Amino acid sequence: MSDHKAIVRWRESMIFDGAADEHTHINIPMASSVLNEEDTKQGVTPMGLVLVALAGCTIMDVASILHKKRQKVTSLEVIVEGVQAEQHPRVYTEITILYRVGGENIDPAAVERAIQLSREKYCPVQAMLKATVKISDHYEIIASS
Repeated sequence: MSDHKAIVRWRESMIFDGAADEHTHINIPMASSVLNEEDTKQGVTPMGLVLVALAGCTIMDVASILHKKRQKVTSLEVIVEGVQAEQHPRVYTEITILYRVGGENIDPAAVERAIQLSREKYCPVQAMLKATVKISDHYEIIASS
């Protein structure tokens, strides 16, 4: 028995509809090199979804850990950027994760520890990717005014 299930169905041309665990529906266009620019605006490419999965996985960990550390977080954003190989299958060769943490008196040590725990222990997406991709991360703390 599986823990999760994804279903993708062809909609039209090279545009597909996807659902994860029967909850979320997303539009998945073919890579931009195949479609015109208007078609690619209809959803997230499969490689884009990999970055979204990583960002979603790690932001949940960091948010939870900072909450447990009683940090007064008022905003949290994770920006993930990937560099793909020039040759097919055009896998990611480098990924950079930027954590932007906003709040009142945020402790940098707490942020660093939360990111470390996500990276080394809790985020399964990052655990899978780091076996084949160079992943680096950094953070910014934005003080509340």
